[in-house]
Amino acid sequence: MMLNKIKSTAICASLFLAIGCTDDFNSINQNPYGLTNEQLTQDFNHIKSPFQSAFNGVFNTLHWKYQLQQNLNADLWSGYMATPTGFRGGSNNATYDLVDGWNGFVWSLGYTDVMANLYRVEQLTKGSLDQVYAISLILKVQAMQRMTDTFGPIVYSKFGTTDPLIAYDSQEDVYKAMFKELDFAVTELTKRIDANEKTVFAGTDLTAYEGNYTKWVKFANSLRLRLAMRIVKVNPTLAKSEAEKAIAQKIGVFTTKDDVAKIQYSSTFIDPLKTISSSWGDIRMSADMESIMGGYNDPRLVKYFSESVDFPGQYRGVRNGIDIVAKSDRTGMSELGSVVAGTQKVLMSTAEIYFLRSEGALRGWAMGGTAQGLYESGIKASFEQYGLGGADAYIADNVKKAKDFVDVKSATNNGTAANNVTIAWDAAATNEVKLQKIITQKWIAGFPEGQEAWSEYRRTGYPKLFKVVKNLSGGKISTEFGPRRINFVQSEKDGNPGGVATGLAKLSGPDNGGTRLWWDTTGSNF
Repeated sequence: MMLNKIKSTAICASLFLAIGCTDDFNSINQNPYGLTNEQLTQDFNHIKSPFQSAFNGVFNTLHWKYQLQQNLNADLWSGYMATPTGFRGGSNNATYDLVDGWNGFVWSLGYTDVMANLYRVEQLTKGSLDQVYAISLILKVQAMQRMTDTFGPIVYSKFGTTDPLIAYDSQEDVYKAMFKELDFAVTELTKRIDANEKTVFAGTDLTAYEGNYTKWVKFANSLRLRLAMRIVKVNPTLAKSEAEKAIAQKIGVFTTKDDVAKIQYSSTFIDPLKTISSSWGDIRMSADMESIMGGYNDPRLVKYFSESVDFPGQYRGVRNGIDIVAKSDRTGMSELGSVVAGTQKVLMSTAEIYFLRSEGALRGWAMGGTAQGLYESGIKASFEQYGLGGADAYIADNVKKAKDFVDVKSATNNGTAANNVTIAWDAAATNEVKLQKIITQKWIAGFPEGQEAWSEYRRTGYPKLFKVVKNLSGGKISTEFGPRRINFVQSEKDGNPGGVATGLAKLSGPDNGGTRLWWDTTGSNF
């Protein structure tokens, strides 16, 4: 599965694996299915296959690939989950000895499953079915934002070229391009909505939106808000402008449970996380989740995790970056719960948008509400998402805090509670404490989407997480700050070395896990 060249894999190998690799990329507009043009275009069959492949590639549905795409990196580094398995003799991503052979799948799957298929859609729809092209851009931004937030510089504007050297874009340029792509998508779809145009995308849409243009515009605006907040420390002027644009657009952002962006799979779908946790035993509740959610006595805990087998009636976690003597020592800790038992994967929740708006309001931006009101709406939206009551009492609690972590197998792994903030809003608190509350609740609400949680942890430093006990990075990654990115992949170094050189030139440091991304700056959040 490793890439040989970005141009050969990202442009050829994934164009349905049905088109021979060729330097004549205009040929991708030819019929690859042996059907007449009339048959091919009936009910937009010519775009369904690549679009649906792209949907399925955002979260790879092949379980071992998902494990390498996200679970053994971002899901761990976000503080959401921990592994009781001592992969590679205990020297692995959990102990900061980054495994390039694992992490290369983040790149290869992002390009072969998503980017190449959406490139195909672009060739088939741009200028002729711009409403469909607009939706492809929204999905592209959603997926590739994850990619650039993992590596930093990536192949973006030059994707699809036949140049011998395929240059990387800086992360700043990728973000600016994404804002422009969202501009096009929102303008195009809003025009269709204003004209009361019937959707042509219902049969192709694998989200719960069923092709509804209004919901896709809300998704685009909400993505804009996420991107805007990510860059707040490095470009606060652009961040404010883009965030307020998202709120001011007449269709707006997510506000209700029905707005949640989620991929809807078939009835036979089994969430990879369920397999990784319950069948393989490679993932358990993290010590951070036990400390924070357990300390809050959070009602969502019963949805996120199951009770510990070794400690019935309790929710017990595993600390990341510890010495794993035997897998059996901690497989009796809490597995993932009903949150991974369904046939849907959430791309973006309404709760996340309320928390982003709350932070924006805290910064003085026009977010359509107060920081406190939007914060509390975010908690309520998360409770509603899981069909839970008791949100008002939870919001009012100004006593409970995170609890200490005790590893019954080894006291070496015990940890004093790190994220000591209560739930209730405190108008007299500093902005930094208020932000810690916002991000802590955003972190809880976002489970199990570790990629976004890891990004927000890097941006803000919240919630405060337990440090790894064993750091085997050889000094490349600090124990205090944890991994900041993933190394450029070996297949790119072999197949596109000149392109990788352009990416290296746009990094702020060496090509290792300790180098910060463009938006990941040091210093205060305010």
